[in-house]
Amino acid sequence: MDLLIENVGHSYGSVEVLREVSLDIPHGQIVCLVGPSGCGKSTLLRFLGGLEEPRAGRVLTVGEPPSDSLNPLTYVFQHFALLPWRTVEGNVRLVLEDHRLGRAEIDAIVADVLARTRLSEFAGALPKQLSGGMKQRVAIARALAVRPAVMLLDEPLSALDSQTSELLLDDLVALWTRQPFTAVYVTHNLSEAVRLGHRIVVLSRRPGRIREILTVDMPLSDRHLGDPVLEAHQRQLWELMRDEAVAADRELLGE
Repeated sequence: MDLLIENVGHSYGSVEVLREVSLDIPHGQIVCLVGPSGCGKSTLLRFLGGLEEPRAGRVLTVGEPPSDSLNPLTYVFQHFALLPWRTVEGNVRLVLEDHRLGRAEIDAIVADVLARTRLSEFAGALPKQLSGGMKQRVAIARALAVRPAVMLLDEPLSALDSQTSELLLDDLVALWTRQPFTAVYVTHNLSEAVRLGHRIVVLSRRPGRIREILTVDMPLSDRHLGDPVLEAHQRQLWELMRDEAVAADRELLGE
């Protein structure tokens, strides 16, 4: 299943946040959205997930989701949204309980995603016993459990320290390498974008429009921190964004 954004524009009252955004998100790609604060990245993600409707343009799904997909569009947020009284296994199991699945099938799905996210030995732990990085792994495992056609990730690593973020980036790369998935990944962090993105979409300051789409022609499994090619891409992104990022911050501060 592909996603197609056609001439999307949106305003909140008198504030125009997006203007004439068109983009295709093909199956099997990770597309990263970057841009200055307030440029509409998270708003665009909500349109993709069907949480809001744009005032102009439209968002389309093209093709059918996989036959075993329980929830075609699934979010992973910055904050983990785990139920504190449920174990790791219980939090993952939660998203399967409203589906018509037998106990044995649920057990198999939960065991599979916990193994894929390296959480099997922590299945009985409560969220309060986990680090921030492990909590986000649980959130990713929970998203994978419903076999989404597209994962929508809204700054999933921004609340974590840099070392933990690097480890989780490695986890996401390993997950994609073993079983490619489609994802739209919103981030302020350009290092994350060049590590994960097959394409990186640069939005202008508000109202957000597509300024540039950068393609990174390097297998995800070959991308490592400090790689000179990735660092060159990161510098290119910053050159595109720098002046507008400064102007956007001043606008948000009312200067």
